[in-house]
Order: sequence, then structure tokens, then C-alpha cells
Amino acid sequence: MVLGSFFFATMAVGIKVAGGSFSTSELVFYRGVVSMIFIALVLRSRGTSLRTTVPMMHTWRTVIGVLSMGSWFYAIAHLPLATAMTLNYMSSVWVAAFIVGGAVMYGKTQGQGPLIATVLASFAGVVMLLHPTLAQDQLFAGLIGLLSGMGAALAYLQVTALGKIGEPEGRTVFYFSVGSALVGAIGMLFTGLTTWQSVSWQAAAWLLPIGVLASLGQWCMTRAYSRGSTLLVANLQYAGIVFGAFYSLLLFGDQIPVMGWAGMGLIVTSGLAATVLRMRALPGTPAEEH
Repeated sequence: MVLGSFFFATMAVGIKVAGGSFSTSELVFYRGVVSMIFIALVLRSRGTSLRTTVPMMHTWRTVIGVLSMGSWFYAIAHLPLATAMTLNYMSSVWVAAFIVGGAVMYGKTQGQGPLIATVLASFAGVVMLLHPTLAQDQLFAGLIGLLSGMGAALAYLQVTALGKIGEPEGRTVFYFSVGSALVGAIGMLFTGLTTWQSVSWQAAAWLLPIGVLASLGQWCMTRAYSRGSTLLVANLQYAGIVFGAFYSLLLFGDQIPVMGWAGMGLIVTSGLAATVLRMRALPGTPAEEH
């Protein structure tokens, strides 16, 4: 998950650069197409078929994931970036809430209290780092941003379910890429297509890396949720916000206040604590969800 977070953060740098020339719909479309081709070639080289016996599970995961992504883009357009990112990163808190709620519903005790506490601590670190704000006239956009985090959590749980039945990670990533390309294409019908004469070479140069990085990030994330502890993976996902902060500092000259550094320290500390807790719970074995 940490590696996947690094890929996603690096992809975000490309999106920031390419966003000056392309619309959001175009970036979603190009990302989906490049990712779809890249994953198809990788699966073919590994002899993995694209045929699946659970098409509805892939459809559900893709629909939820794409809707979550669309909601996040809407929130970014109508809210301060820090607020939109914070609301989306609540996905890990939603994952914890869904797991605990399911345990209560079925009368089971999972003993995940300390691990849930680390997830909440990580989110507190995100808030300290991003300093989110929300004006009164932004409540609707805030609700959409909140829904983006909930949708992402549902998508991650569906990824976990696909992994538990033995569905290859690459196949899951491929079908999500197909959905992203379709949604981007539909969006382009309304936003139009940017002429290549007006596109900077830096933006054009990032289109291929964005798709490849998205593929690698999705593959790592899918494998993490498929084979690891859901709560542990949800916590380690916060590493992405730390990578993003360093990119902002080194590449875009953004300044990180003392409170931001404290938040990053809390994120890293809680991630390490979650790892230790999981290793103690299952010494010598993979961190599988029970």
C-alpha cells in the first residue's frame, strides 16, 4: 500500500502539470485508455485471461470507484483542495466504520479497537497537515466530497472481496480502467476535446506516465486490499498524503507549517503502530483479514 501510495502521489504530480492543458474528463479518459492497454499487455505476457466468472462484482467495483472519483473531482472544483482531499481520505475511517458496523450487526467481536484507533489518529494527522476549511455556501460540495470518501471505502471493500475469491489483481485493475475510460469519454462529449496545438509539451509528455503510474498504483492497492488486513491497509494508505506534501515542497515550492510536519509525523507513527499491532496479532503469518 505504501508503494501504491507513492505511485498515486507521483501520478498526481503529472495530473497537476497536465491539468493546465487538459480538462478533467480528458485526463480521466487518457488515464483509463493508457492503463487499459498497459494492463492488457502485462496480463497477456503472464498468460492471464481477461475473462471473468464474476462480471457483476467487477461492475459493482467499477461503478462505485468511478462515481467516487467523479465526486472527488466535483469536490476539488468547488472546495479548497485541502478540504476535498481530507474528505476523500476519510475513506479509511469509513472502512473502519463498515467493519465495526458489520461486526455489531452479526454479533461478532473482532478485537480491532487499537487498529481502528490508529486509523482515526492517521486521519487526525491528515487534518493537521491539510488545514481543511468549509464555508457555509460550500455545504453541498462538502457533502459530495464526503460521499467520495464513502464510495472509495465501498470500492476498497469490494476489491477485498474480489481478492478473497481468487480474482487476479490485474484483471480487477483492467476492468476499472475500462470504466474510467468510458466515463472520461462520456464527459468529453460535454466538455469537448482540447486541440493539440494548445497543449504544452510538458502536459503531453505526462499522459503516458499518468496511465502507467495509475496502473501500478491500482495494482499495488488491489493486491494490498486483497491479501492484507483491511484496516492495516486503510491506515497505510495515508502515506500518500505524506508523499504528496513532499512533492508540493520540492517541486512546487509550497511551504509546510510546523502543524503540517506534526501531522505527517502522526501519520507515519500511526502507520508503524498499525503494522506492529497486526504483526503481534498474527505472528509469522500474512496479515489476512479474519
